[in-house]
Amino acid sequence: MELWIPITVFAAFCQNLRTAMQKHLKGKLGTTGATFIRFGYGVPFAILYAIILHLVFKHPVPDLNATLLVAGALGGLAQIFGTFLLVYLFSFRNFAVGTAYSKTEPIQAALFGSIVLGEHVSPAAAVCIVVGIVGVIVITLARTPLTLTAVRSSLIGRPALIGLASAAFFGASAVAYRIASLSLEGTEIPMQAACALVYATLFQTVVMSGWMAVREPKELIASLREWRSAIWVGASGVAGSIGWFTAMTLQNVAYVRALAQVELVFTFLASWLVFKEVIVKSEIIGCTLIIAAVLGIILLR
Repeated sequence: MELWIPITVFAAFCQNLRTAMQKHLKGKLGTTGATFIRFGYGVPFAILYAIILHLVFKHPVPDLNATLLVAGALGGLAQIFGTFLLVYLFSFRNFAVGTAYSKTEPIQAALFGSIVLGEHVSPAAAVCIVVGIVGVIVITLARTPLTLTAVRSSLIGRPALIGLASAAFFGASAVAYRIASLSLEGTEIPMQAACALVYATLFQTVVMSGWMAVREPKELIASLREWRSAIWVGASGVAGSIGWFTAMTLQNVAYVRALAQVELVFTFLASWLVFKEVIVKSEIIGCTLIIAAVLGIILLR
């Protein structure tokens, strides 16, 4: 098994864990604060990881370059915008279809990767990516009663456009991070990913803390007050980011982001096995499609 595959699955699991903890804190912090702790409390762990790679595993520290600085900053901003748009979707009554559109990220990542990096996916992998997205959308809409009129209006309304824009920002962010990581030479792949992660996370922390200090100082203070819980969000978030950055340094972004859809299967299993929630048939169908797509990407690409 190629190394990027278990790394991506690990990253998806960590992201699922981080999201669960963020949701727990969202009631105390609000949307902006819960978003900020992902980056702000992740910086120390990202730096610690890079230090361990250098001191323990003897990976050389690469020289900074303009490509890293620009691509890392653009990737960081795109990720912030994508996150805000995704959260903004929930302010709409008919947000479900828009949220489903936000799950088209693997397709948009493939498009950005093709345009910017000249990367291509095989026809078989393209089919698997589409199958996985269909599975994600089926699960996303599983518990939402949608009338034909509501779906028709959502397809051409603001939620659809916001969902597509969110997916575009996330796809662009993934490609920018891959560019930033690959630009670092003279070291090993884990250190490439670690240095790109440290820069991007530090940049996001500075941008968000500055914005919150001016616009939402109470949220910033609250996020600092909740440090005992927030630090675990930062730790799990960076663990996932280490996986994402490393996997996207090793492999085509479209494949990594498509395989990452396995995160929804983890969510499904947690709700079923841990929280004892009732499962509907469409959720089982969606998970089956995602698993089939993941296996297809691993075996057929």
